[in-house]
Amino acid sequence: MPSTSIWRSFSKSSDAFFMYLCYLDESGVPEVPGNSSHFVLAGLAIPVERWREADSRIATVMERYGLENAELHTAWILRKYIEQTRIDRFESLSQNSRRSEVIRLRTAEVYRVRKLGDAKRNSELKKNYKKTEPYIHLTFGERRQLVQEIAQLVGRWNWARLFAECIDKAHFDPVRAQRSIGEQAFEQVISRFEQFLENTEAADRQNFGLLIHDNNQTVAAKHTQLMRHFHSQGTLWTHITRIMETPLFVGSDLTRMVQIADMCAYSLRRYIENGEVDLFEPLFQRADRIRQKVVGVRHFTAATCACQVCAAHRPLS
Repeated sequence: MPSTSIWRSFSKSSDAFFMYLCYLDESGVPEVPGNSSHFVLAGLAIPVERWREADSRIATVMERYGLENAELHTAWILRKYIEQTRIDRFESLSQNSRRSEVIRLRTAEVYRVRKLGDAKRNSELKKNYKKTEPYIHLTFGERRQLVQEIAQLVGRWNWARLFAECIDKAHFDPVRAQRSIGEQAFEQVISRFEQFLENTEAADRQNFGLLIHDNNQTVAAKHTQLMRHFHSQGTLWTHITRIMETPLFVGSDLTRMVQIADMCAYSLRRYIENGEVDLFEPLFQRADRIRQKVVGVRHFTAATCACQVCAAHRPLS
């Protein structure tokens, strides 16, 4: 990851370039029917010179909740942990006692399921416990407060821009689109990021962008191939001249900003599918706009949709 000092050294040598880092992650699955009605790919772009500041601010919040070494995985944080409801006066316990009690109940449940010989249930338990273990010392209310605090923090970053494609799978025709759901989402987000880079250039400065994508080996191969095609042939809407290279794929546990992209994608899908606004409203403030019209985020669905994303994306009267 480029450091602030490296960027400053480069910028001193030339005032003609400016770099944005665009972090990408998804929510839901592109398969039909899958386990979600929508698939969302989101990208959060920040100026490279703001990277250290952004990372530090997120880390400060995480530290206050005892999560300085944990991944910010919104979906797992916001699950209800059944063990906590079975512990008497859980909220009044110290964080160490909360953790000990949850681990005690989880260990007992693992042994119980193992005796039953239920391999599928045992596998599900292992995954659930591994993903949620960092957060078990926090009550459900504290976990909600954590993600809301971070969403509100990101919502105040007026130097950040959100791009996203939210696809209603019931309204998507892959034959007509000549793209899969995942491919269309990637093409749309890339095109909007490219247009943003072009639209915000100054007369004496050219913008460039770099994509940093949550790592998934299947997606990595597809998106690398697609990006090579876009560099050569352009997308359906624009030529790609300002986005450098193919995406860099990194584990989400290694960078806070991919985790923030995950939160953005999650918040959009939960709003569109369930009307949940707590995370959506602050984060949607960062959607790229031209004047008052949202151009960075789109909900691909029926023309009659009245959600905030569709209303903000329609042409101004």
